[in-house]
Amino acid sequence: MAARRARTGHRWRHRVRRVGITALFLAVASGLWHFQERELRDGLSWQGVTTWEELTPLTFHRVLRNDGFLAGWSDIRVNPLWVSYLLQRVEDPSAGPRPGFRRDWRALWPISPDSYFGSGYDRGHLAPNYAIAAVHGADAQRDTFLMSNMSPQRPDLNRRLWQRLEEVVMDHFVPRFAALQVITGPVFPARFRDNVLNRVGLVEVPEAFYKILVVPGESPRALAFIMPQRVSGDEPLDDFLVSIDEVEARTGLDFFPRLSREAAEALESGVKTAGWGLDEVARLPGRF
Repeated sequence: MAARRARTGHRWRHRVRRVGITALFLAVASGLWHFQERELRDGLSWQGVTTWEELTPLTFHRVLRNDGFLAGWSDIRVNPLWVSYLLQRVEDPSAGPRPGFRRDWRALWPISPDSYFGSGYDRGHLAPNYAIAAVHGADAQRDTFLMSNMSPQRPDLNRRLWQRLEEVVMDHFVPRFAALQVITGPVFPARFRDNVLNRVGLVEVPEAFYKILVVPGESPRALAFIMPQRVSGDEPLDDFLVSIDEVEARTGLDFFPRLSREAAEALESGVKTAGWGLDEVARLPGRF
C-alpha cells in the first residue's frame, strides 16, 4: 500500500511539473508574441495605435495587422473605422499588376469581392494600392485588396476626388517631407439609427471619408480632410480641409493617443497649411 501511494505521489508530482513547464512555456511565448506584435504595430503608427475616445459598440474595433498597414475593423459597421500606414520617399516608385480582391477570413461577416456588385458603389481602398505597393512591396499590395480594406464609395469620389488626393500624397507630399503618417477611414452619421439600413449587403455606407496626414518629428505638422460621398470630383482639395479635432469629434476616435495634451492641442486644433504647398497641387487633375 505504501509503495502504491509513493508511485501515485511520484506520478502526481511529475504531472504537476509538466503542467508547470507547459504553463511557463506558454507565458514566455505569449509575452514574446505580444512584444513582437506591439513592436510591429508601433512601426506602422506614429504616437500610438488609433483607439476610441469613449468605448461604445460603435467605436469598438479589432486591430487587423497587414503587411504595410493596420486596420481597425468594426463588426458592427462591417467597415474598417480607420487604416494606418507610413509612407517614405523611395527611388523610382512603381507598383506591380493589380491583384484580385479577396475575402478576409478575420472579418466576422462574409464580405466577398462581389458583395458590392450592382450597388452603385465602388470598392473603395483605404490603404491605397499604388502607394503601399511602391513603399512596402508586392505582399503589402496584395493585402490592400482584402475586403477588410474596402468601404463603399461613390464613383465620382473614389475615381476622381479621392484618387487625386492619394496621388498628391504620394507624388508631392512624400517627396517633399520624406516620410508621412497617414490615417484614413469612413465617417458615419451621428445617429446610428438614421443609417442602420443604409447598407451594401451587410456593409454600412458612410456619409463621408477622412484622411489625416502627419509629418512625424519633434515639431510635427498635419493636414486633415473630410470628403463627402456626393462630390463632382473636380473640386479643389483644399475645399475639404478640417482640423483633426473635427475628425475625432465625428468619428469618436483618438488618433494619436501617446501625444501629451499640450502636443495634441498644438497638432490637432485648427487648420494649418503653412509649409505644405497645398495651393500648388489642390487643383491638379487626376493621373487617369
